[in-house]
Amino acid sequence: MKKFTARNIVIYGMLIALNVVLTRVGSIRIGGGGTEIIRIGFGGFPVIFAGILFGPVAGGIVGAIGDIIGMIISPMGAYMPHFTLTAALTGIIPGLIMMDCKDIACKASIKKLLLAIAVGQIITSIILVPYFMNTLFGVPFAVSLPSRILSQAISIPLYAYATRIILIRVAAALNIS
Repeated sequence: MKKFTARNIVIYGMLIALNVVLTRVGSIRIGGGGTEIIRIGFGGFPVIFAGILFGPVAGGIVGAIGDIIGMIISPMGAYMPHFTLTAALTGIIPGLIMMDCKDIACKASIKKLLLAIAVGQIITSIILVPYFMNTLFGVPFAVSLPSRILSQAISIPLYAYATRIILIRVAAALNIS
């Protein structure tokens, strides 16, 4: 885990803001029954990026705070802490998988990125979110699962590629190893 320096806290804040904007404003949201069933967008990217670059604690903080702020700014249904946990895990899981990487070359490995992001997204977006949607709102798995699987089949490689490019450039610009 990286130290909580002023610079890192500012970066976390920017990633939280980016998460809120990409999730709540820059996404296509499809609702039903008073709640959001499907969200198509890149809101998870800043959370995943925080987990990979700064560690699982930072990824969890960015995900949880971003979800809470997003819910305050643009609610769609009642607040459910289940989804805040899922948002935190979106940053924690890739961060845990990437913990053995001590340098940017290892963190920028496309195979390692694909593995970390795929495991995290499969657990959170494909397993937990449909489970919570079914448990809390009665949304059948047959409704939410196919679109989530298709969405993640596209998002995971895009997230990995974008993470690799941005990770190399941000690390060089901010002198992060």
